[in-house]
Amino acid sequence: MTSLLLHPQSARAGVVSIDAHVARTGADILTFRYVLLGDLAAVRWPAPAASARADELWRSTCFEAFVQVQGASFYFEFNFSPSSQWAAYAFDSYRAGMRPAETAAPEMGMRREDDRFELTAVVAVAVPAHAPLRVGLTAVVEAASGEKSYWALTHPPGKPDFHHSDCFALEITPSERP
Repeated sequence: MTSLLLHPQSARAGVVSIDAHVARTGADILTFRYVLLGDLAAVRWPAPAASARADELWRSTCFEAFVQVQGASFYFEFNFSPSSQWAAYAFDSYRAGMRPAETAAPEMGMRREDDRFELTAVVAVAVPAHAPLRVGLTAVVEAASGEKSYWALTHPPGKPDFHHSDCFALEITPSERP
């Protein structure tokens, strides 16, 4: 697990920490795991919903992943909502050519305890089986007050921007399997 960093212009919104992990669990399968620790009552959680593709999940508490083949300009964005909704987008390059990514619904699991929320998502990603990947693990947390905090492996200077190449800070080689 790797700790996500709070953006310097964000308030904690009751969150003590968010840890995230990704593993390549098959040729084109990635498994993401997020663990949020803190005052869960201070977080605004989206209402439970049927597992379905939905847009603008980042407007509320949401866990995200960005996946790029090393050396390529195209990348994928995945959003995993605690509501059980999800989104998958493909981009040609930095914020350009956005379209729904062709992928099956992720297998998502969630567990909530007193001060801990855990989300796991297993996703099929259309990348070559032996390609090294650059990954960004991120989260948006909405406080009960409506204020949002932004979490990532690293943040570029300025406002939060999870699409910025600096955020794709984790490298996964094909040999890294659980």
